Amino acid sequence: MRIYPAIDIKDGKCVRLLRGSFSDVTVYGDDPVEMALKWEALGGEYIHVVDLDGALKGRGVNAEVIKRICAAADVPVQTGGGIRTMEDIEAKLSCGIARVIIGTKAVSDIGFVKEAVKNYGDRIVIGIDAKDGMAAVEGWEKTSGYTAVELAERMTDIGVKTIVYTDISTDGTLQGPNVAAMREMAAAVDADIIASGGVGSIEHIRSLVPTGVEGVIVGRALYTGDVELSEAVKL
Repeated sequence: MRIYPAIDIKDGKCVRLLRGSFSDVTVYGDDPVEMALKWEALGGEYIHVVDLDGALKGRGVNAEVIKRICAAADVPVQTGGGIRTMEDIEAKLSCGIARVIIGTKAVSDIGFVKEAVKNYGDRIVIGIDAKDGMAAVEGWEKTSGYTAVELAERMTDIGVKTIVYTDISTDGTLQGPNVAAMREMAAAVDADIIASGGVGSIEHIRSLVPTGVEGVIVGRALYTGDVELSEAVKL
């Protein structure tokens, strides 16, 4: 199981939100590039970057910072937040991004995802964020009419190979992942599931191993020191 250290960018800084709320922001660093290099040095094999401003505004607000992360890091980077057009995808990939995560647009426009998968194959990842089992959109501010699993099934039917599955209720809480939801998702679809939300200890990471997820995103716990990245990677 792969550990994905997370860098969430807002106003050019490294931040974490609590349960996806833009009114509950903690700043953990002024330089996302420096943070990416730190996580790489501690054994991170893949960096997970989110443009929070982009997710809210529907465009790549922090594109320049993300470009600098890609230039500096030797490990692959995946990113999401504000990916709404084919031009957005191309711009990210041309910056050196390995995989692009489509969130809101996957719910509203399945044709767009089909075209993206046709053009870019497994470099397209779908981000499914769930609030009480329902897929949420627009920076988690609204819920859609689909359950998370229904949306995942639609995505894998059109060739999506990787899904980042975030449980909003646990995100940023450090109180443990939604193990049952992650197990359900991993069993329901033929795709790599990357679990996200709630990890606050090494034990929490260990609890996800039997669920069958491909990886886990660790955010706040790395910044608070509750999880040592090198130790997690070793395990």
